Amino acid sequence: MTDDGYDKLFDELLRESARVASDFDFDESDFQENEQQELSDRNALRRIKGFSTELQDISEAEYRQLQLERVVLVGVWTEGTAEMAENSMAELKALAETAGSEVLEALIQRRDRPDPATYIGSGKLIELRQIVVATGADTVVCDGELSPAQLRTLEDKLKVKVVDRVALILDIFAQHAKSKEGKAQVELAQIAYLLPRLRGWGDSLSRQVGGRAAGGAGIGGRGPGETKIETDRRRIRDKMAKLRREIAEMKVSRDTKRQERKRFNIPSVAIAGYTNAGKSSLLNALTGAGVLVENALFATLDPTVRKSETADGRVYTLSDTVGFVRHLPHQLVDAFKSTLEEVSGADLIVHVVDGSHPDPFEQIRAVRQVITEIGGGDVPEIIAINKVDIASPDVVMEILRKEPNSYAFSVRSGFGVEGLVHAIEKSLPHPSVEITTVIPYHRGDLVSAIHEQGEILSEEHLAEGTAIHAYVDGGLAKAIEIATAKQE
Repeated sequence: MTDDGYDKLFDELLRESARVASDFDFDESDFQENEQQELSDRNALRRIKGFSTELQDISEAEYRQLQLERVVLVGVWTEGTAEMAENSMAELKALAETAGSEVLEALIQRRDRPDPATYIGSGKLIELRQIVVATGADTVVCDGELSPAQLRTLEDKLKVKVVDRVALILDIFAQHAKSKEGKAQVELAQIAYLLPRLRGWGDSLSRQVGGRAAGGAGIGGRGPGETKIETDRRRIRDKMAKLRREIAEMKVSRDTKRQERKRFNIPSVAIAGYTNAGKSSLLNALTGAGVLVENALFATLDPTVRKSETADGRVYTLSDTVGFVRHLPHQLVDAFKSTLEEVSGADLIVHVVDGSHPDPFEQIRAVRQVITEIGGGDVPEIIAINKVDIASPDVVMEILRKEPNSYAFSVRSGFGVEGLVHAIEKSLPHPSVEITTVIPYHRGDLVSAIHEQGEILSEEHLAEGTAIHAYVDGGLAKAIEIATAKQE
């Protein structure tokens, strides 16, 4: 893009920002009816303040769902700038509020690395205890993954429930999962996280007993036994194996549909990006899918695939996937592997970026890291900068300059959407076989297939049939060759 082109786009972004700033009211009529129903259903069930969140012995082992209410946030700043550390804490606050809690206070400590025993230093731990008592908080949320030992020590010292970033994200996923597959994937991730953190409660730690001197049953009461915690671990491993089998069975249906699309050479476009960047909104704008849209993290978990067409009638699919986040728990990546294959197996990734975020480049880096982990690093990518109506034009222009294949748009105002669609259509894989043939009129199915799967250069209706010059894939070219040969 030339300097004049950048200046022109910059002026358009400024005008767009000024126009939208004068009116921030949504037009509710634009939402689909089923989307409104989903949103109202989700908002109908909220946690109520004042209920106890003390640890309860559910199965004589620590297997608990989070019931966050009044929380204090804690972070350890080990690298990067102070602004990056503040952005990380702001994201943790958004995660906690999405989970249904009220954030009372936040505390951050600068360290080379987290303390292996208590995550934060002993002095900060005393300060944190004082804050918990003063605010009346019942939960502490740490911005990182805690080891079982750290979790246990912190709860002993603070006398309240301690939750790490992984457990918080898993809790949000558990609240938002709707489909059978999504619920099974979340449950598998939760169990994988909880398994190494199991701990018994008092006398239930063990069923092994010794002689009378040890307080046991004496003669007839001794034996190899099995500790209660080992029994719980065995039961959980059995549950994990069952969930993996169920997910594998449900994966067959998605694989079959994906193979059908590949067999007919239907290009697939995956909409990926950071959570709350506007992926579902973009899918709704392009296809009218009616997917739930909410200003919250991880509002949409289940993938949605919709059919779309290019300007010349070529069919392709658009899929909305689960949002990514910085330090996405590896348990979720493993559990959602079948869902994330929609991204790694796509022909094109539309990477949606929140242009209004304080650090959009960190979001881009985090999303690309996850895409690489799931095997999609080589898939062609378009950077789609959303929310430019409320973003800083300077930030948007910086992204456009640094990312060569990037486009600015706003789903809400419609600015730039047409240009993004054109870029998507232009980036779709092109058929490789050139044909010039006349197809008889009674084989209209072949003409329709060329329109859907190929790229037509010219088309003319003659007395003997439809004369077409186009590019198609090898399979369709063979079918056309057989049909025209029979006609001759």
